[in-house]
Parts: sequence; structure tokens; C-alpha cells
Amino acid sequence: MSGIIKHALTSIALSISALSLHAQSLALELVEVSGNKVIVHYTLEDNNSNHQYLVNLFTSKDNFVGPLTRVTGDVGTEVKPYGNKKITWDITQELGAFKGNLTFEVRGRVFIPFVRLVDFSEGKVFKRTRNYPITWTSGNLSGQINIELFRDQERIMGENNLPNNGKYDWYIPGSVKKGNNYRLKFTNTKDRNDIQYSRPFTIKPKTPFIIKAMGVVAAGAAIIVIQGGKKGSAGTSVIPEDPLPPNPGLPN
Repeated sequence: MSGIIKHALTSIALSISALSLHAQSLALELVEVSGNKVIVHYTLEDNNSNHQYLVNLFTSKDNFVGPLTRVTGDVGTEVKPYGNKKITWDITQELGAFKGNLTFEVRGRVFIPFVRLVDFSEGKVFKRTRNYPITWTSGNLSGQINIELFRDQERIMGENNLPNNGKYDWYIPGSVKKGNNYRLKFTNTKDRNDIQYSRPFTIKPKTPFIIKAMGVVAAGAAIIVIQGGKKGSAGTSVIPEDPLPPNPGLPN
């Protein structure tokens, strides 16, 4: 990658309520370049260790308007304070062949999810062609939300403008491919930056193929067994043998 990457080493103060007793600070410490990746190091401190943060990375490319999306690491929702934080950004995926100077900015705020799923642990398994009740709690059960199914970064399907009432009857069509790394994405229609993902889960067929095949074999065997004949000692049906022809006797 050609060009010079610049960064602003300035502390970014978080907005703090006048009634808050907890000191909060966010500071960008270092930006380094490794191949096509930009690695941003920052610190996040909060006297309340139970707080979680929504953290986003911005650049001067668009005058710090929208957060970068091709990012991994300590970014997004549910980032906990303290410890060395790191955001890795794939500049080529986001901007392509870029030349020029960039200034970076890390922003964060205390994260209170508008959707908190109930009984949705990681590794959960869902089956196609079935309905599943999805429930959640919220500090503001009102307005509307979008619920979408993603696999990795690919959107599979979804419904928009659903009521944020804490429940949704989710049907999985048979056209959805089986596999891992599926997630449900919840978006607040009043604030598109207010997003919550479920934990990753797996989608499987309703009935495994091997069980279906075994069922066909068993049915065929039953047809053979229950055809006419006398009862054996174990109560099973026995197919009679053809009777022998009568003894012709001795020749005259």
C-alpha cells in the first residue's frame, strides 16, 4: 500500500452526565500499518467495570461521518473497559487502492442494547421448516425494528418494520442452507446505528437424510414380513413353502 497513514494522538472525552459519578476516558494511543491492514491501539477506562461500550472507528476520508465497516477486534458493541484495546482495519476491502493521508478517530459511548435476547446461547441449533419463538427484553418496548438473518457478512433474508414488542415467531424456510456462523441482526428503525446481533448459531435440516432412508427400508421390510402365511412360534408371520407333489408310488 502506498501513501502515508497519519493519525491524531488526541484523547477523546466521552460525554458524561452531570449526575454520573464514574470517570470515563477514551484515548487513541498508536496507529500502525501491516500490509493492507491498519492497526489502531487505544485505551478505554471506566470506574464502573460493569459498563459495556459501543466503539467505532472513523477516518478523515469522509470527514468522520460514517464508521468504518471492515474492522475486527475491540470494536462494535459490548466492548468492556480496561486492558489494551486494538482495532484492525482492512483498508483495501473498505477503500480499494487508496493513496493519500488519513486521520483516525475512535469514538465510544456506554452501550445499553435496545434488544437483549432471552435464552439465546452460543451454539444453539435451529432446524429448517420450523417455527421458533424469539423473545427479548428492551428498555423501550416501542417503535419498530428490522430482523434479518446473516451468515458471516452475507444477508440471507429478513423482515422490516416489525413491532418492538419483545417477541417474534421466526420461521426458517427449507431454502436456507444448512451450516454454521448464522446470526440474527436486530436494527432500530429510528436509529440505524442502533444494532444488535445474536450469538452465532447453526441451521440443520428438519430430518437427517440417513433417518429418512432407514425409514424407507423399514417400511419395505414390513411389507414382506406381514404378507400371508401361518404364525411362527415367536408370533411373526411366516411365508408358506409350496407343497410337495403327491408320491407317485412304484411303477406298475
